[in-house]
Amino acid sequence: QVQLVESGGGLVQAGGSLRLSCASSGSIFSINAIRWYHKAPGKQRELVAAISSDGGTYYAISVKGRFTISRDNAKKTAYLQMNRLKPEDTAVYYCNAEIRGTWYWGQGTQVTVSS
Repeated sequence: QVQLVESGGGLVQAGGSLRLSCASSGSIFSINAIRWYHKAPGKQRELVAAISSDGGTYYAISVKGRFTISRDNAKKTAYLQMNRLKPEDTAVYYCNAEIRGTWYWGQGTQVTVSS
């Protein structure tokens, strides 16, 4: 059974940084695409960043230049480095990964940015 577990969220002041991790466990031989979403209160879940199996990346306009998505295939872990955080980045951040044609979700980690 595949599990994704996010960590690294917390409370930070505007302008600060956090690094989120998404660790996978279970019977996993390889992970294809990995995505990070966030969901703010009262808003729909939004795609923040994505990385393909060959390292190609995508960023939402709102985070481009501030966030960096990366992956460590040996550790089956993905990361989201978030710099110059803004109050509007406050949300629950979710990891989403495609493994053998099935998309899996983590439980989410809260990020709160104070002004």
